[in-house]
Amino acid sequence: MEYVNLVVHKRDVSGTRAVRRLRRQGLVPGVLYGHGKPATMLAVEPRALREAMSTEAGRHAVLNVTFEGQKRAHKAVVKEFQVDKVTGELLHVDLQEVRLDETIETTVAVHFEGEARGVKAGGLLDEVLREVTVRGKVTDIPEHLSLDISDLGVNETATVADLQVPEGLVVLEAPDTVLCTILPRRTAEAVAAELEETAPAEPEVVGKASAEEE
Repeated sequence: MEYVNLVVHKRDVSGTRAVRRLRRQGLVPGVLYGHGKPATMLAVEPRALREAMSTEAGRHAVLNVTFEGQKRAHKAVVKEFQVDKVTGELLHVDLQEVRLDETIETTVAVHFEGEARGVKAGGLLDEVLREVTVRGKVTDIPEHLSLDISDLGVNETATVADLQVPEGLVVLEAPDTVLCTILPRRTAEAVAAELEETAPAEPEVVGKASAEEE
């Protein structure tokens, strides 16, 4: 398999002020950790990070992480990253060093494919859960899992059991966990209004926030 090269800069300072200074310099602060080693603080060019996460494997690509000025590459995956909801700016990234035969747990996006029968009849699609937690070998983690909702009627739901899961991959959510449902239009409009009123305006965090940011 192919690996995505990512050159990062080592940094020796931490804390809120240092992180803000890095961002003003146009860099994304982050850490590299794994296999019981102390976390190594780093900074990375946002363009390079976005390109590394935009390959066919998406954010589950196996990265060849190299610190500037060094030759040794660390095999790693993007474990968590934080994005500003308003500007789309990458705020922080956690990279986890891995072995290629290692089994890991991570989150994978769910893609709803097709137009539901219930939507054609006037209902609205309510995406209850847009990602699931999976366990599998590093090289077997897909960019996303697909769910065909074409046959879904009004008031019908699709669950984790309906996902197309590749061999060797295990979804950790219960099989009866609801992923989406088709709501009657009146109910759907009420749900949408409620979500709009309660929507938070904080940065979007994919996974847990890092200890440094806390």
